[in-house]
Amino acid sequence: MSDSSRDTAEGAGWGTLEHGEYKHLMPHQVDKLSWLNPKTLWAARNGVLASWFGDPTGRTRSRWVAQRTAAGAPATKVIRRDDPDHFSFMVIGDTGEGDDPQYAVVPGFLKASQDTKFAVIASDVIYPVGRTDDYGTKFFRPYQDYQAPIYAIPGNHDWYEDLGGFMRVFCDDAPPLAPQPAPRPLSRAWLRSLLWHRPHPADGQHLTDARKLRSSPAQQAVQPGPYWAIDAGPVRIIGIDTGLLGTIDAEQGAWLREVSKGPLPKILVTGSPLYVDGEHHPCPIEGGGTVDDLVRDPDHRYLAAIGGDIHNYQRYPVQVDGRTIQYVVSGGGGAFMHATHTIPRVSVANVTEQEFRCYPLRGDSLAFYSRLYGHRLRLRRLFTLTEAEATAVVAERLGIPPTRTQGPPARVTRRTRLIANLLGAGGRPDRTSRFRLPVRKIYTQLFSPSSATYSPPFFKCFLRLDVTPESVRLRCFAATGNRAQELDPPVEDEVTIALTSTTRR
Repeated sequence: MSDSSRDTAEGAGWGTLEHGEYKHLMPHQVDKLSWLNPKTLWAARNGVLASWFGDPTGRTRSRWVAQRTAAGAPATKVIRRDDPDHFSFMVIGDTGEGDDPQYAVVPGFLKASQDTKFAVIASDVIYPVGRTDDYGTKFFRPYQDYQAPIYAIPGNHDWYEDLGGFMRVFCDDAPPLAPQPAPRPLSRAWLRSLLWHRPHPADGQHLTDARKLRSSPAQQAVQPGPYWAIDAGPVRIIGIDTGLLGTIDAEQGAWLREVSKGPLPKILVTGSPLYVDGEHHPCPIEGGGTVDDLVRDPDHRYLAAIGGDIHNYQRYPVQVDGRTIQYVVSGGGGAFMHATHTIPRVSVANVTEQEFRCYPLRGDSLAFYSRLYGHRLRLRRLFTLTEAEATAVVAERLGIPPTRTQGPPARVTRRTRLIANLLGAGGRPDRTSRFRLPVRKIYTQLFSPSSATYSPPFFKCFLRLDVTPESVRLRCFAATGNRAQELDPPVEDEVTIALTSTTRR
């Protein structure tokens, strides 16, 4: 097994390593997606409009679900597979940018996914707005050699064109929804409708040709809607749609309560993680209660809750009434990397730094961002930190030993502390000054890398879950874009979850 980032800097992808062959999989011409482009931001405006003028996602989702049920989809929304008691499946989140970071994941994903029965995409299948014609280069082409079905739950970006592309691809080519009556003039809904982004009338004309890339019978899957449950072997996998703003409507909430019942051990897949960046986000349900209330209920037998949306890997083993539930963030499947160095020292739900896991390691994240902004600002000599310097300053700020130690520790200087401050590095909650906290908040909200053109290491990741009647083994694999990690994807984290709801490490 190859070194991981916890073992060596080379295992993290640093150094003069041979770049991978993922570029051979890419189209000859790739449209680089940048979130600094005003056109991109304007096209993706529906999330902001929903927060200002009211969120129509629940009503639109209900219409999609009603349409699928009328077309013959099961009202229970349960997909019943005939997988054996021993089987494996993949989870990959936030995939669809269609550029180097997405395609760099593919060789390792294909290597690690051999003999798996299916895959699940957890959030944001297509960036920036879920266009139907973007599925060719951002879904069908990259995964054309994965010889098993792919199910998906939508993320907020898939909702930016009212989920039309997602429904066509994953839900039996669902036809467009019928137009709704015009809202009352001067109402909030009327104001929202004036600015609402809608799909182009010609969108989808290339979908038939794109489908040919994943046309074998073994690759086919039809979902009953944007949320669903899969009964596979000894477990039930439940996928929920958290829409534009990270919540679920009352209708979906009632369904979730129903499918959460019963003796089968369960794994939740959600577009909005319940624990992320050292904070608890329980995901409210319209009308009362939260998704996490249902996950924590011992009668429901949830083993894990896996969320996308945040583009890295995090794991929080939370003790709930004498059992352990693994709360996982897995959104590193292809979009730009969200920083981990901004995560403060973890202390949430009795999970501390000793139990918390993340990828990339915080030091690697800080080194990555320092190089990125050193290049952007043309201040490489000032901004660029070596991975050893970044690891040392992160360890100092968090009050923890370095996660990876190779050779003598680097000296922490005024310059390294300054760069760590400017790039929003987290610290110990009991020592966070009034100055540092706003800097970190501003940085994480406004100055993420915004899909800049990268070169390796990309710090991408995906999951493989191996299920038996006794346990579920969850492994996080890394994809750096370097050849070594393509040939032998390193395991960055691993945990075995007993189906008796206890956890072995």
